[in-house]
Amino acid sequence: MWFTLNICLYLSFSFILAASILRSDMCQLQGHFRLNGMYKNGDFIFGGLFDVDFLTVFPELSFRTEPEPPYCEQFDMESFQQAQTMAFAIDEINKNPNMLPNITLGYHVYDNCMMLGMAFRAAISLASGTEEFFSNQNCTGPPPVIGIVGDSSSTASIAISSILGLFRVPIVSHYATCSCLSDRKKYPSFFRTIPSDAFQVRAMVQILKYFGWTWVGLVYSDDDYGIYAAQSFHQEMQLFGGCVAFSEILPHDNNHRDIQHITAVIKASTARVVVVFSTPSFLIPLLDEVVLQNMTGRQWIASEAWATSLVNHAPRLFSFLRGTLGIAIRRGEIQGLHEFLLHLHSSNDPKNNMLRIFWEKMFGCSFETGSKETDGEQVKKVCTGQEDLSTTDTPYTDVSELRASYNVYKAVYSLAHALHDLMQCEEGRGPFHGNSCADITNLKPWQLVHYLQKVNFTTYFGDHVSFDENGDALPIYDVMNWQPGSDGSIMVQAVGVVNEEAATGMVLTLDDDALYWNFESKQIPRSVCSESCPPGTRRATRKGLPICCFDCLPCRDGLISNTTDANECTVCPDEFWSNPDRDQCVPKEVEFLSYEDPLGISLTTASLLGTCFCALVMVIFTHHRNTPIVRANNSELSFLLLLSLKLCFLCVLLFIGQPQRWTCQLRHAVFGISFVLCISSILVKTMVVIAVFKSSRPEGKNALKWFGAAQQRCTVLVLTAIQVVICAVWLSTASPTPHKNNQYIRSKIVYECAIGSVAGFSMLLGYIGLLAAVSFMLAFLARNLPDNFNEAKFITFSMLIFCAVWIAFVPAYVSSPGKYAVAVEIFAILASSFGLLVAIFAPKCYIILLHPERNTKKAIMGRDTQKK
Repeated sequence: MWFTLNICLYLSFSFILAASILRSDMCQLQGHFRLNGMYKNGDFIFGGLFDVDFLTVFPELSFRTEPEPPYCEQFDMESFQQAQTMAFAIDEINKNPNMLPNITLGYHVYDNCMMLGMAFRAAISLASGTEEFFSNQNCTGPPPVIGIVGDSSSTASIAISSILGLFRVPIVSHYATCSCLSDRKKYPSFFRTIPSDAFQVRAMVQILKYFGWTWVGLVYSDDDYGIYAAQSFHQEMQLFGGCVAFSEILPHDNNHRDIQHITAVIKASTARVVVVFSTPSFLIPLLDEVVLQNMTGRQWIASEAWATSLVNHAPRLFSFLRGTLGIAIRRGEIQGLHEFLLHLHSSNDPKNNMLRIFWEKMFGCSFETGSKETDGEQVKKVCTGQEDLSTTDTPYTDVSELRASYNVYKAVYSLAHALHDLMQCEEGRGPFHGNSCADITNLKPWQLVHYLQKVNFTTYFGDHVSFDENGDALPIYDVMNWQPGSDGSIMVQAVGVVNEEAATGMVLTLDDDALYWNFESKQIPRSVCSESCPPGTRRATRKGLPICCFDCLPCRDGLISNTTDANECTVCPDEFWSNPDRDQCVPKEVEFLSYEDPLGISLTTASLLGTCFCALVMVIFTHHRNTPIVRANNSELSFLLLLSLKLCFLCVLLFIGQPQRWTCQLRHAVFGISFVLCISSILVKTMVVIAVFKSSRPEGKNALKWFGAAQQRCTVLVLTAIQVVICAVWLSTASPTPHKNNQYIRSKIVYECAIGSVAGFSMLLGYIGLLAAVSFMLAFLARNLPDNFNEAKFITFSMLIFCAVWIAFVPAYVSSPGKYAVAVEIFAILASSFGLLVAIFAPKCYIILLHPERNTKKAIMGRDTQKK
């Protein structure tokens, strides 16, 4: 860019200096540049800049005389076809009675030799004209050309537009794609019929996205075209989520060491796709090194600058570049162009020396007749000017793939339509100051720019042409694929289209079946730093590497990812949990102690077994109800105790099965009342034992009088009624309800009964504990009372078991998760119930069934008599 600005400033300063020195009556041209060109006169002249020659030759500098001007070599037939397309379009417009009637267009075309300095010389020549003298001594008036088609190079277009844009000279480029040229503040009069690199980059990234290529290499030329394209490519890749494995710049001087370094980087990289933004002149040295090192296994992605142009220049590259994907300018058809090209004739006019050079290159002859020119060892023949172009087969006559030439055609028509609209202006309705129209005799360049911005037409091929607010054309590209031909050559086939619309955005259409891949498998190559993470995993970027290089980590429990390459795992809703593959949320398993569960079956069996044992003991006691051992200590209390124990065993069934509102309300109430009935019966039995032994002593003869059968029943009822009141208050104020608990086990829903009121539940258990403690104390005090069968000892032992079980229950219950907490509670109920049943009734049943001889009053009282 500094080089470009220096040239611009130098030439501008030179012209300003020349203008200040000039003081004659005539405006005089200060000098001529040596340029190859074509010329046709007309009422209005369009200028043109084309890359007709590839090389600029600078003469040696002696520093003693004024140096000879540079000249151009290596004529390019394809670029000359573009120049002739401009001539054809102007000729077609002149013949059209509906466009610019009574106006004849002319052209002045120059060769820029693909050199910035030559391009700038040509542009200045177009802007200043070639007339030696101009009658206006102030050097003012309409410009020699009213618009310029070209330049094809972005660098040259930047330099030319920077200067001519100051004078608002309209420039319509057919091939300059640098996105920087869309800056209307810097380049207010620049337009183009080719999409900018901003779209080109988005189109190429869309191709990468289509095939899943997220790990690619980038190579670009050291000019404005390559540098700006590379910057846009990096930005678009970040938005796409892809990564650039390497980014190498092609040197200006084609330094072999730099080329070898780039080749080594490409070979060492794991990226199998290489994107290249470059013109052929920069790229060919790299491809030569690729051939030299026999580098295969790479998928090349071509920018529009070389997607089609290398085919005719590098047959040695065919085996390496087959399968190349690229984007190319939209192909068009121009009716009548082929005939126009074939009917071209040579000219001796110095202004048309480009025609003479073309003729000599096409037929290998020379118009010089004074001496025989030689080409190596062969003597060149003399050109007659009557040679037949129809017998030639070169890119000049090939109109099957009109891309750049089609853009030239649209550029000429854009200027023509703008001029036509300008001339249709009605005075008083014009767009300029005071609703005025442009003066056709003194046309200002900026006036044509105004109409050029509003151009809107359709070509004969059916393509719509218009410009946006930045002067850019409608974005559309053909997607090209390099495929092998039957004769071993390469054919560039269109396999798709990519365009961008305001409503739908970027749209890529590809014919997958028409694609050719230059790999052994003939399949789409893979180019990723890391393989995609499957559903159920997430990406974890490797430290120090781009985001495309990552490891796949499985999602944690309760988290899922149901897409590939997920960055984060998502949390399942409260009542859902991740499946084993971690790729979807499934309803959590609802856990409760069920009758189908082995543990539930075991506890149910134990409950029913305990109930049966109580019933069996009750049957035994009923059958032997008149025996002393049953009648001793109030047999009614024994039956009441057995009934309460049976209820204790049966209440376990309320704890098993899916919790429901009525089961949650009944389970603790039945449990609490049953155990209070049981413990109160034991307490009264203990009190009866003590009263009996006290009544056997003189000082306690009236003990049983105040604690008879009625008082015993009343005591049991009162003690049980207190628990009933506690349960009633608890259930009426904060009743237990079914509750789905997610806190115990995150992967399951524990279906349990929420106690509702901690105070109510605590009072229920506390009251049972209080009665049990009192019973234990009284039984413990009465354990040594004299009797052959002292029931207080067995009550003491039973209460000891009861208290031990429920003291151990508290920590076990708190530490047990889910359904096991319910199982612990059931186990405590069963253990304490079996303890009471066995400790109190087993000795009696033992005597009744196995030692009936001891089931007599004498046997029971015998030991006491002996002691007396």
